[in-house]
Amino acid sequence: MMGLLVLKERLKEFYARFEIYVTPVIKFIFSCLAFSLMNQNIGFMAMLTGPFIPLVLALVCSFLPYGAISFLAAGFMLAHLSGISLEITLVMAVFVVVVGLLYYGFQPGDSYLLVLTPVFFLLKIPYAIPLIVGLSGSIVSVIPVSCGVFIYYTLLYVKQNAGVLTNDMSMDEVQKFMQLMKSLLSNKLMLVMVVAFALALVVVVIIRNLSVDYSWIIAIVAGTIAQLSVIFIGDITADVSVSVIQLLVGILISIIIAGIYTFFIFAVDYSRTEYVQFEDDDYYYYVKAVPKLTVSTPDVKVQKINARKLQRPQR
Repeated sequence: MMGLLVLKERLKEFYARFEIYVTPVIKFIFSCLAFSLMNQNIGFMAMLTGPFIPLVLALVCSFLPYGAISFLAAGFMLAHLSGISLEITLVMAVFVVVVGLLYYGFQPGDSYLLVLTPVFFLLKIPYAIPLIVGLSGSIVSVIPVSCGVFIYYTLLYVKQNAGVLTNDMSMDEVQKFMQLMKSLLSNKLMLVMVVAFALALVVVVIIRNLSVDYSWIIAIVAGTIAQLSVIFIGDITADVSVSVIQLLVGILISIIIAGIYTFFIFAVDYSRTEYVQFEDDDYYYYVKAVPKLTVSTPDVKVQKINARKLQRPQR
C-alpha cells in the first residue's frame, strides 16, 4: 500500500511539473484511438482510411480543447457515413447540431464523453463510463453519456446493414429516411443501455456525495448493481439479447478501472475522521473532515565515492 501511495505522489508531481507536455500527449493518444477505431469499424471512405490520416488528425487535436476534438471527430464520422448513406449522414448531422446547440452551449466540459463512450463500447468495457463519470461529474453528464450510447448503436447499425443501405434502390429518399429512423428508435438494446447508463450514473452521483464512510466504494457497487438490474430486466421483459460472459467480464474490468480511479482521485483515511462544530450569527455548522491518504515521496540522494588510487612505491 505504501508503495502505491508513493507512486501516486510521484505521478502527481510529474504531472504538475510537465503538465504542458503531458496534456497534449493524452489528447493525442485519445484522438488517435478514436480515429483509428472509426476507421476499423466504419471505414467507408477510402481516402480517410490511410494509416497516416489518424496520426495527422490526432496531432492537430493534441493542441485543441476537448470540445473542438469532439466536433472534429463528429466531422470525421460524418465523412465516413457519407460514403455509404446520405440518409444516415443527415440523421447524425442533425443529431450533432442539436446536441451542440442544446447542451454544449452552456456545459462544454463534458464534450469528450460523446467520443469516449463509443470508444469504451468498442473496447468492450462500456460499463466503466457511468461509474467513472458519476464519480467525477454531475447528473447533467447523463446527457452526453446517453448521446454517446446513441452514436455507438447508430454506427453499429450502419456497420451491420452496410450492404442494405448501399444497394437498396427500391425506395425513395423519404422512405429510406423513415425506415432508418424506425430501425434506430426501435432498437431495444440501445434503449436498455441508455436507461442502464443513465440510472447508474445518477445513483453513483447521489451516493458519492453522501456524508458516509467509503461513499465512493459504495457508489461503485450500487452503480454496478443498477446497470446489471436494468440489463437483466430488459433481457426478461424486452427480449434483449446480451452475452452473459461478455457482460460479466466487462462489469468486472469496469469495477477494477473505477477502483483504480478512486485510489488516484479520492484516497482518504476514514480512521482519522474528525467532526467539527462551530457557529456564527446566522448558522450552526457541523463539519466532517476526512484526511487524504498522502505520503511524502522519499528524497533519495546518491553520492558517488571514488576510491583512492593506490600509489605504487617507486623503485
